[in-house]
Amino acid sequence: MIALPQSYLTPEEYLQMEEHSPVKHEYIDGQIYAMVGANDAHVTIAGNLLTLLRSHIRGTGCRIYISDMKARIESLNRYYYPDILVTCDPRDRETPLEKRFPCLIVEVLSDSTEAFDRGDKFADYQTLDSLQEYVLINTKRQRVECFRRNEAGLWVLQSYTDEHGTFQLQSIKFEGAIEDLYEDVTFSYPLGLTQQPS
Repeated sequence: MIALPQSYLTPEEYLQMEEHSPVKHEYIDGQIYAMVGANDAHVTIAGNLLTLLRSHIRGTGCRIYISDMKARIESLNRYYYPDILVTCDPRDRETPLEKRFPCLIVEVLSDSTEAFDRGDKFADYQTLDSLQEYVLINTKRQRVECFRRNEAGLWVLQSYTDEHGTFQLQSIKFEGAIEDLYEDVTFSYPLGLTQQPS
């Protein structure tokens, strides 16, 4: 995200501006931040996950959205664009520009956003009572980190790697193959070396 010099915008002003903007912006307490473009691995992983989950949730009443749909955190005056958002709450069908009751949010990590995705953004997402699972997907190696809210309200981490073979998204009762998630992804290494996932 790139902070832009801007006077305070109300949520209504932000939504009106965003509807006509050629560049996406996230909104944090009256300030807007331009979204940067994603690399090949990022886009491929997000597309693979969308493909896997779309057929899984078909007919369940849940809906899946990609990075063009805003997640609204009303209590903190925030709008974010998660890479993948799943909501099963019928109230979200009434708001075509934003979703307020996601059960699952996925962020595909990049160098420019990883610290924010792990830190302040995760803290903000935790204030959503509907959210059951927050997932971070690595683009440098095969690793999926699932943070799940337990019965005590605490967030518990479970990681999956290629050694596990599969990963689970318990919020929507999904199990998938790590190799399917990372299909066609080329990992970049120092000195310009590249390696295809096995």
